[in-house]
Amino acid sequence: MAVEITVQNSDEFQEMVDSKDFRIAEAVVDGILKNIKSKKKHVHVLSINCIEDDAIYDITVERKHFAETLEENLPYYVREERYEDCRVIADTINSLKNQDVLDIVKEIERFKK
Repeated sequence: MAVEITVQNSDEFQEMVDSKDFRIAEAVVDGILKNIKSKKKHVHVLSINCIEDDAIYDITVERKHFAETLEENLPYYVREERYEDCRVIADTINSLKNQDVLDIVKEIERFKK
């Protein structure tokens, strides 16, 4: 289940983004980590409930962007001094990147046959 953040309007959410609110980074990272072994192509990580707009905006991350999205959010964890989480994130990034390399090698080997 994705994290839900309720705001008055989309401007308030934009302010959260601009101020680099940790809750957003935490929701994105948690959503990715909880779905790392799933086969879903897109993972729903965050819902923004805008009261005045009477709208809900769902934020998803495509599986192929997991590593780069984790990399983008790692500095927020450093800023919050969540070092144990930083290690988990870094290990996951390395694992994802290594898996990408293995997938490329397998594809090349398959092509050669």
